[in-house]
Amino acid sequence: MNPVFSVLARDGAARTGSLATAHGVVETPAFMPVGTYGTVKAMTPEELEDLGAQIILSNTFHLMLRPGPDIIAAHGGLHGFMHWAHPLLTDSGGFQVFSLRSLRRIGEEGVHFRSPIDGREVRLTPEDSIDVQRALRSDIAMALDDCTAYPAGESEARASMERSMRWAVRSHAHYYRGEQQAPGGLFGIVQGGMHTSLRLASLEALLRLDWPGLAIGGLAVGESVEQRLGVLESLTPHMPPERPRYLMGVGRPEDIVAAVALGVDLFDCVIPTRHARNGHLFTSGGVINIRNSAFAADLAPIDSSCDCYTCRNFSRAYLRHLDRCNEILGSRLNTIHNLHYYIGLMRALRQAIAAGRLAPWARDFLAARRGADAVA
Repeated sequence: MNPVFSVLARDGAARTGSLATAHGVVETPAFMPVGTYGTVKAMTPEELEDLGAQIILSNTFHLMLRPGPDIIAAHGGLHGFMHWAHPLLTDSGGFQVFSLRSLRRIGEEGVHFRSPIDGREVRLTPEDSIDVQRALRSDIAMALDDCTAYPAGESEARASMERSMRWAVRSHAHYYRGEQQAPGGLFGIVQGGMHTSLRLASLEALLRLDWPGLAIGGLAVGESVEQRLGVLESLTPHMPPERPRYLMGVGRPEDIVAAVALGVDLFDCVIPTRHARNGHLFTSGGVINIRNSAFAADLAPIDSSCDCYTCRNFSRAYLRHLDRCNEILGSRLNTIHNLHYYIGLMRALRQAIAAGRLAPWARDFLAARRGADAVA
């Protein structure tokens, strides 16, 4: 079934909403933990449920290479394969292809690249990406796009964007082909680099087709915060208000808050889980590095204002000890805390918007983080 989005409350450009899918309703704004290989690293599905995770993102590119779509389809799709009963979004593989610059060649048909696993040549066309995502049976699939490099001049960005728009037409036609009902809904992706005119042209091209949601791609690729906000400020007012807006790959807390204020509804990023494995932990006052020797005898929790399982039961000294001993439990406890922080951040944003207090809430949030060591 196509996801159905409803706006529930507004505060300026920000809004809360509900996104109904075949596997449940997502309250927005929402953050999607990244489960690249069909697992959020170090977490069981039940632990994610207990944290309040509503939707997970998994990676079409990596699941296509291993274990392959046929094995996942034999489990009834990715939900059955990974034992996750709630909504799933799969990306198209476009960003992973973008990151394999030395191993791939792009043409009108699609992309040919050398597998980073075994070196064999692999083809990924818009139709290939859709076939894999339909086999995964995700609630939200993504059209294959050509992620524009940064920096890119106007002519380079235009060529990349226009290719993405042609691929979007092919992705849409293949996903909604008539012989069998699509398992979910397909989102289109706005591209165009840092060029406002190209972003608006991309949006105009996408709106010639009916998409249940739209994503903003090609950000978090090296541009400045000011450039990213400039793109969002020029683009989001023109995006259909009745459709969810998904900002791909942006995940620092302060960047999420800024994007929510501009009307974005969905986010994903590896930051909370990757940072957890590297000892970087999010707190109400900023990010701390648990590997710092200052925490060697610190009996306090990560964050005294946090009620996650980790903070209720373990000290900073213990977590530093686990990290220094390379104990798996350390990564697990850190991940529980960071995801609890992110899911709590989204809950607080929804509450602030519903109360009409997003602006003062955001000011207080950012003030509390000033002066903290930035690692993201």
